[in-house]
Amino acid sequence: MPDITIGRLRGGFCVYWHDETGTRRRYQLEARTRAEAEAEGRDRFLKETTANQGATVASLWEAYRDDRKGRTIAESMRHTGKAVLPAFGHFRPEQITTEDCRSQIEAWRAQGKHDGTIWTRMNHLRIVLNWAQKHHLIDRAPYIERPPQPAPRDRHLTETEIAALLAAPCEPHIKTAIILMLTTCARVTAALELTWDRVDFDRGFVNLRTGEGHRKGRAIVPINGLLRSTLETARAAALSDYVIEWGGKPVKSIKRGFARAVENAELKDVSPHVLRHTGAVHMAAAGVPMVKIAQMLGHTNTATTERTYARFAPDHLKDAAQALEFGTLKVVK
Repeated sequence: MPDITIGRLRGGFCVYWHDETGTRRRYQLEARTRAEAEAEGRDRFLKETTANQGATVASLWEAYRDDRKGRTIAESMRHTGKAVLPAFGHFRPEQITTEDCRSQIEAWRAQGKHDGTIWTRMNHLRIVLNWAQKHHLIDRAPYIERPPQPAPRDRHLTETEIAALLAAPCEPHIKTAIILMLTTCARVTAALELTWDRVDFDRGFVNLRTGEGHRKGRAIVPINGLLRSTLETARAAALSDYVIEWGGKPVKSIKRGFARAVENAELKDVSPHVLRHTGAVHMAAAGVPMVKIAQMLGHTNTATTERTYARFAPDHLKDAAQALEFGTLKVVK
């Protein structure tokens, strides 16, 4: 959000800023405290500048991204916007109908897009419009129909598949990334952002947190034997501050290199996120308590972990099943 200033006017508060022409824009506020004025001033800025743009979906989309600058969702919506804005960007929110949503969903399906991708796109549109209503940029957010949200994918690697992937030919930085994600359950973004100052060989842990307020949890994870030997090799050859590097520069994406490694391992349907899921499944199968798995995954709520991984635990529901051993009941005369 551009710089806005809270000032005093007629015994109360006002907000002002300079527009793109250098003209000062000033508005009286109803707030009675400076804290209230800060919040109202932001809403007034958004309302005035967005209204000047016609309050189209495109202008609201960019206003939302600007409001969330520095957060992961702002970058994510830069990508989804490439698909959503050509379809909806020229509309004003009140012009969007359920039929528009359904037609676009079918159009994306015809292009071969999966419902999970389509759900994310439509949900981002819904988020923007609900935000615009909350900030009084529009009177009412329209109903945005989405396809049913697909169930979470259950793909995880067996020990045989893990061995095949680790043995598959690939670039050194790809192998380092694979082992890092498998042994820490890190998301691919966290792995690529990891710097050497957050790898503590002496105390034996990796700090996946960057301190930048990521909404998705990141953990501080112990270094096991496999990871230690991998990191020591990578550190000896390091040319930058980043653990995952190529030619002395940080790596923005491992999509292609990872896909080649998966193909060389003769595996199917494996994405980087599958490695995180694989780690959690194997911990659960080994009887690791859910609270510890939650800490490894960076979950703030253990219920989230239990909902996804409790069923992989060796004793999951065994006591419940044993309570249903009706054939062993003695007949009471």
